[in-house]
Amino acid sequence: MLNVRFIKISFTFLLAALLGSISTFSLASVVITGTRVIYPASQKEVTVKLNNTGKGPVIIQSWIDTGDADAKPENIKTPFVLTPPMNRVDPGKSQTLRLRYTGTPLPTNKESVFYLNVLEIPSISEGKENANALNLAFRSRIKIFFRPDGLAGNANEAAKTLTWSVTPTGLRATNPSPYHVSLINVTTMAAGKKSKAEGEMIAPGASRDFKLSGVKSGSKITYSSVNDYGAMDVNESVAK
Repeated sequence: MLNVRFIKISFTFLLAALLGSISTFSLASVVITGTRVIYPASQKEVTVKLNNTGKGPVIIQSWIDTGDADAKPENIKTPFVLTPPMNRVDPGKSQTLRLRYTGTPLPTNKESVFYLNVLEIPSISEGKENANALNLAFRSRIKIFFRPDGLAGNANEAAKTLTWSVTPTGLRATNPSPYHVSLINVTTMAAGKKSKAEGEMIAPGASRDFKLSGVKSGSKITYSSVNDYGAMDVNESVAK
């Protein structure tokens, strides 16, 4: 799922120099093609396309993190090379990011997950290039799934393999597959009453607990997940 956030930034002289010719304010203009990146281990590189749908040029900073959304890009080490790390994209134009796996050892029996960050820096109004101003930057963050070759099963069927067990506070979902399962929501029906919880990503071999009221063995469970194509799949199961 796409994660976006607003970030307050203070412009420096360097940024002003980069944007000195920009006169149109732009915010949230950059669109990432796709909501997730699948990186097959045998592939030399994968690409991600960014489109500037706004009315003015923007500066884009891109980086990959290992799960800490607040980590500073300069302090993060990942097994990927991402180019270009910073670029300017004019209105109506696009930019292709290239991700290349460096070969650093990763598990071969299950997927690994990383996160692609795309920070869109708003333009500076003409005449204010040398003034420090408080602005809002728009950051998008999507998952990168590094997928080893030869994994058992099918990634798009992994959600169906989840097992559900009753806990004192609701349900526990366990993922026996080698793929990450990204749940959108979980709904149960018990004694004619519906209970709903927000979904979470469940790593291969891991479990997640969901707080749901009135759940008993045999309660019907309906849950939504996101597949490789970014589409939503709906599945049903029964609590045990």
